Amino acid sequence: MGQIKKGQWAIGLVCIILGLMIAVQFRTTSDIKESLGYQRMEDLTLQLNKTEKERAALQEELGKLRTKLANGEGVSGEVDKLRMEAGLTEVAGPGVTLILDDSKRSRQPGENPNLYLIHDDDLLKVINELRAAGAEAISINDQRLLAMSEIRCAGPTLSVNNSRSAPPYEIRAIGNPQTLENSLKMRGGVLETLQFWGIQVTLKTNDSLTIPAFKGTYRFEYAQPVKGGQV
Repeated sequence: MGQIKKGQWAIGLVCIILGLMIAVQFRTTSDIKESLGYQRMEDLTLQLNKTEKERAALQEELGKLRTKLANGEGVSGEVDKLRMEAGLTEVAGPGVTLILDDSKRSRQPGENPNLYLIHDDDLLKVINELRAAGAEAISINDQRLLAMSEIRCAGPTLSVNNSRSAPPYEIRAIGNPQTLENSLKMRGGVLETLQFWGIQVTLKTNDSLTIPAFKGTYRFEYAQPVKGGQV
């Protein structure tokens, strides 16, 4: 009988301990949930405040842009930049000036006289060398060169932008003067070859020179702008 009571007492003690453990665990879990919920709410509040500030900044920037558009500001500056890049405006800056003239050397009997004259391919080689050296604007006898400009023989003269001119040919190029000069003076380069045949060459660097705007007109008969991936 005494052993039964002792067993009942032991079982009761175990039940009490289990009850306390369950109560403590439940309380701890509730505290963690409350803490996480509070922290989550605090994070959301901070994120909301940050988003509100960003939205206010964007609205302010949008208002400034609308004001500029209404006053025509910004747009004209962008148009001017595009016109300059297209060669439609006069530009100025540092660069080089190159003057080429036919040879004055006396020809030997039987020599081809064309070897002592400046041809369209001679000018093309000079222009390509300048462009490869980073020239930002180039002209030949005040004719602005664009991507569509032509340089070709026209009888005893050369045609640039459908405008005929005779030597001497003055080529102006805006860019880094030293880089442009070095590219033209390169050993075995275009100028050295021309000078071999007596072509007169005068090259000088300029702190500032002016190149006129393109005087012709653009004509696009076949090319069309691409919109939405389709022509």
